[in-house]
Amino acid sequence: MKMPRSTYYYKSKEKDRKNLLIQIEAVIMEWPRYGYRRVTKELKRRGTHVNHKVIEDLMRENGLGCRQKKKFVIHTTDSNHPYPVYPNLVKDLVVTRLNQVWVSDITYIRLLRGFGYLAAILDLLSRKVVGYALSMEINRVLTIQALNKAIEKRQPSEGCIHHSDRGVQYAAHEYVDVLREHKFQISMSSKGNPYDNATAESFMKTYKYEEVYLSDYETFKDAVQNTSRFIEDVYNSKRLHSSIGYLPPNEFEEAWRLKNQMTPESAIV
Repeated sequence: MKMPRSTYYYKSKEKDRKNLLIQIEAVIMEWPRYGYRRVTKELKRRGTHVNHKVIEDLMRENGLGCRQKKKFVIHTTDSNHPYPVYPNLVKDLVVTRLNQVWVSDITYIRLLRGFGYLAAILDLLSRKVVGYALSMEINRVLTIQALNKAIEKRQPSEGCIHHSDRGVQYAAHEYVDVLREHKFQISMSSKGNPYDNATAESFMKTYKYEEVYLSDYETFKDAVQNTSRFIEDVYNSKRLHSSIGYLPPNEFEEAWRLKNQMTPESAIV
């Protein structure tokens, strides 16, 4: 037919873009707060390799960028207390192993009537939530419950650094006694420095934008059920974290153990 060979192999770019858009929409249906970088990484994990700029353009053209909900802020840190505070041990520290440093924080959960509170502890290397607790009251009982759950689950050996802000819930004698009993090193953020506990605060922000604000809890029971699902089944197991190579924390920890030839039990140090 005297047509150039390239005509036979021609594929419509428009058709390719439509197919790609369908895949992007499928990712965003599951992860409404993903930006184009995480969408690109998730598509790659699913076998679709596309330049992130193409993803960014398609998301912008089709209004698929994540939108931030306006925050209603309640301060959960009360550092005006008579208890001792401790120096920051994690500033400029290079973390190289699991259970070397734990970071902790508290956030509020707005309910239809009133508020609930979440206390969480994360492993600084893997970003995994290793212990958490919820309560209708913000007090030392809440933080101690989260700490005890983390200790029971991970069994850290002597010398693990526990880092927090200077809030009364972490500085109180009852909380510090648990830390000392299990031979933790105690570390606290500098006064008024929002970056000293950035990893824990980043988790709380993710929890708010990707779970709480999307769910609009009516009761505390709703908050408990959905928070447990989010932490265990989504955040630890599926959500991609840019700080650990766009892997979920569970996957990162497994890869770290394999690299260091450790079982889950021997990795607890």
